[in-house]
Amino acid sequence: MYGRDPWGGPLEICAADSATDDERSRNLSLASRQLDETQQSWLLAGPGEKGRKKKKYVDLGCVIISKKLFLWGVGVVVTVAVLAGFIDLIVKNVPNKHHHKLPPDDYTVALHRALMFFNAQRSGPLPKHNNVTWRGNSGMKDGLSDQSSHKNLVGGFYDGGDAIKFNFPASFAMTMLSWSVIEYSAKYEAAGELGHVKELIKWGTDYLLKTFNNSADSIDKLVVQVGDGDIEDRIPNDRYCWMRPENINYPRPVYECHDCSDLAAGMAAALSSASIVFRDSKTYSKKLVHGAETLWKFSRTNRGKYTQLFSDDANFYNSTSYWDDYVWGGAWMYYATGNSSYLFIATNPKMAKHAGAFSSGGSYGVLSWDNKLAGAQVLLSRLRLFLSPGYPYEEMLSAYHNQTNIIMCSYMPFFNSFNRTKGGLIQLNHGKPKPLQYVVNAAFLASVFSDYLDAADTPGWYCGPNFYSTNVLRDFAKTQIDYILGKNPRKMSYVVGFSKRYPRHVHHRGASIPKNGVRYSCKGGWKWRNTKKPNPNTIVGAMVAGPNKHDGFHDTRSNYNYTEPTLAGNAGLVAALVSLSSKMTGIDKNTIFSAVPPMFPRAPPPPAPWKP
Repeated sequence: MYGRDPWGGPLEICAADSATDDERSRNLSLASRQLDETQQSWLLAGPGEKGRKKKKYVDLGCVIISKKLFLWGVGVVVTVAVLAGFIDLIVKNVPNKHHHKLPPDDYTVALHRALMFFNAQRSGPLPKHNNVTWRGNSGMKDGLSDQSSHKNLVGGFYDGGDAIKFNFPASFAMTMLSWSVIEYSAKYEAAGELGHVKELIKWGTDYLLKTFNNSADSIDKLVVQVGDGDIEDRIPNDRYCWMRPENINYPRPVYECHDCSDLAAGMAAALSSASIVFRDSKTYSKKLVHGAETLWKFSRTNRGKYTQLFSDDANFYNSTSYWDDYVWGGAWMYYATGNSSYLFIATNPKMAKHAGAFSSGGSYGVLSWDNKLAGAQVLLSRLRLFLSPGYPYEEMLSAYHNQTNIIMCSYMPFFNSFNRTKGGLIQLNHGKPKPLQYVVNAAFLASVFSDYLDAADTPGWYCGPNFYSTNVLRDFAKTQIDYILGKNPRKMSYVVGFSKRYPRHVHHRGASIPKNGVRYSCKGGWKWRNTKKPNPNTIVGAMVAGPNKHDGFHDTRSNYNYTEPTLAGNAGLVAALVSLSSKMTGIDKNTIFSAVPPMFPRAPPPPAPWKP
């Protein structure tokens, strides 16, 4: 049967083709049911594929791949993993003689040395791990041999080259060490010195707790010092005699005060700051806080300067005021307790005015054992930067912050607040002797304040209309510490034991007399004081008093203005070194606030009612 193709050609139509589409579908379905899978594959195979085996596949969900390829890939992955593990095992267990750790930076090396100085200054029964071979137990009858006192005052630290224990500078030293640990505990730990520095702080605070009735809620006296330095009175004494502390056999008097606000507030700062360091030891931390509260109460009720009664102390560590100690101590008491009454005192405008917070004298901005104002202002600026307590503290905290900015500006070389030697050392004490103790404190303040600004996401600060980055502060700190470590015209390190060239005639009794079994008398030791030979014992880490205003230095044992180290000076050095050490940057933002409760600023008082 033929038909005509509508496009012009013949069209053949057969009976099968005449079936409907539905019929064809049914027929195909029935046929497929009668054929197995292999037969269907043959039926549907192309012309050249007849008789081939079906390829197997693996369905991975989103991808379908050949089973053979899948198994090959899994095998490769497993083989690579086993090989990598084997190589890693070899690397970990076979020593690599060519791998060396990077050497520590100069600041970290100097930090190790500077902390050793405190080991050499220990009084009392020394621990076995003290690591100063030429030192031994000393001062084992301190306090007990004085019938007027008759209390156990064994322990603590000798101040400098003599064997006197002064509480005023020692309190400042312990506070500076504690402050540095609170801010840079991670750096101390990285240097392997965290346990060491905490042990040194505890050695100092344990002794301070002995100098008053620390279990009482109120006291009427406390110890000022142990030992005597007045050459014209009570001979022999600790200044007249030149003896190893281990050989002292003369009486060591104990001095106490009843009206000494400066000393008590400074000691309260030492104990309260240390309580934050030892916050993980609740019993000891609580003991430190209680002692600090007792001292603070005494300082507020028994007004007076401790050196008004003790001219001997005034010759060594004269206190010019106790108002700065109130601001300093109040700030630390607040951080240790969270009690806002201490913050109220520290931010009282009258207190700030008495302390000289808004003056512009020649010593303004110079942190020392005598004037703690600059340190207190930096501490309180920290509070504003990170907690911003608002009213009623904001006005004074803002003022302290502004004054801190001014202090930082005064350290910069492009201002004329302080002269510099030709070698670049800032003259914070205006050319007077023993400059380094002030320089290291300023270096620490600049370094830690720059870290405060960085942590607060503040890139710098203003000096008048000019803006300076935090790097400028850090550079200042580095140049000053670098000078002390040897980058000076004399190419000499003023830290004993650091670098090859350092002072060899340090003004220090223990270091200058050999440990040879001979017990030299009070005057018998003078020959060691007067000899031109170097000290037989190296007092590692001691920062000497420093050069003069012309970068000159006389390595002479008899001249303490050049060669005597001190407890307070070395504490500032340690703080500055740890702030600059290692490649780690930044501070611990929160530890200092561990006792401070959440702050919700109060609303300011309403304005006075309007009167027509």
